[in-house]
Amino acid sequence: MNPYKTVAFYTLGCKLNFSETSTIARLFEKGGYAKVDFDDRPDIYVINTCSVTDHADKKCRNLVRRAKRVNPDAFIAVVGCYAQLKPDEISEIEGVNVVLGANEKFNIIDHLDKQATNGKAHIENGHIKEVKEFIPSFSANDRTRTFLKVQDGCDYFCSFCTIPLARGRSRNQSVDETLMVAKEAAATGVKEIVLTGVNIGDFGQGEGEDFHALISALDGIQGVERFRISSIEPNLLSDEIIDFVANSKKFVPHFHIPLQSGSDNMLKSMRRRYLTDLYIDRIAHIKRVMPDACIGVDVIVGFPGETDNEFMKTVELLKGLDVSYLHVFTYSERANTTALRIDEVIPMQVRQERNKILTHLSLKKKRAFYESQIGSEHEVLWEASENEGMMHGFTENYVKVQKPYDERSTNRTERVTLQNIERNGLVSTGIESDMLLVDEK
Repeated sequence: MNPYKTVAFYTLGCKLNFSETSTIARLFEKGGYAKVDFDDRPDIYVINTCSVTDHADKKCRNLVRRAKRVNPDAFIAVVGCYAQLKPDEISEIEGVNVVLGANEKFNIIDHLDKQATNGKAHIENGHIKEVKEFIPSFSANDRTRTFLKVQDGCDYFCSFCTIPLARGRSRNQSVDETLMVAKEAAATGVKEIVLTGVNIGDFGQGEGEDFHALISALDGIQGVERFRISSIEPNLLSDEIIDFVANSKKFVPHFHIPLQSGSDNMLKSMRRRYLTDLYIDRIAHIKRVMPDACIGVDVIVGFPGETDNEFMKTVELLKGLDVSYLHVFTYSERANTTALRIDEVIPMQVRQERNKILTHLSLKKKRAFYESQIGSEHEVLWEASENEGMMHGFTENYVKVQKPYDERSTNRTERVTLQNIERNGLVSTGIESDMLLVDEK
């Protein structure tokens, strides 16, 4: 008889990880386990880890320690990217029972009888080249939106990145199979589906189906008001995709497009598959057909060989681009990446200073974008959370707005006029809580 009855989850990292944690949680629920909060003394802890964020080992160790304080007798399983890359390192953390790699995490219930021996956790971790199956996933913790995993793995092998080593080759289900999972997600009552993956633009891998075919099919799903595309590589964001979004009633004008550097020399060193001219062209095309589109940008500072001059190329390019916000990452060394072979290492203090410069630029970009939207009308999807009597939501083009809390508005779409920017950085609608809601079709 299984002694475990309750389970709690903790997810580190990206939206893809959150969608997979939800899928693992549903496996437990089907198996008769009750999902509880982290501090509710669960019998089992599942920690889904990330390899991209800094100090993965420290974060994992702290979570295990925290879990053991809550329930010293708990069974602790560590899964995810960090578990695939460094299982031996995790197995030595006191309190961990089992470490499951990329292929094994979705069979976690089969491993609940495994126990740590000789002070080390049991490891189930196959070689990443053996990971070929695609496991569909979608998150289910938010009444308003869900993150739908449409693709996994990556074939690109950028010189700074460990994701291909942690997740394997690019893979996905067919368009029809993905459509079935999307309909299952839609049936939960969410109004927005965010498409996520490691490299979603690579959907189909050029073998008969592609990302454009996928979004064309998803556009017809009933019950979902919005589809949002998460991060997509600029070389895979075709004119065809951009024009489709511009003419779609469900795909919203919001793109997140990694740049990483504004220097062609750095892009080549990073082994990216585009140069700045192509990136500039992508932004220009989007703004030409969707002037109010929100565009987010990933950028890395302090990559080996990034001289002051190369960094300033990034700064000047970003200043001139009509983009809305930046996600700034400070380069950190990753084992088994080719970037480690580059000699010109940038001191950490310089990396951090460059991060501050671009973070400040991001705030200015976001403020300018918000100001450009004042006075315009947009559809806002309101969320359930309440903060000091206010509720917030997002426009289709990703402006975060607020109004007085009204429970009737939760998970409903409302047409509003954006009025002004409050001190907290959110845009106010100026509407009262009893404003007539937009009828949902």
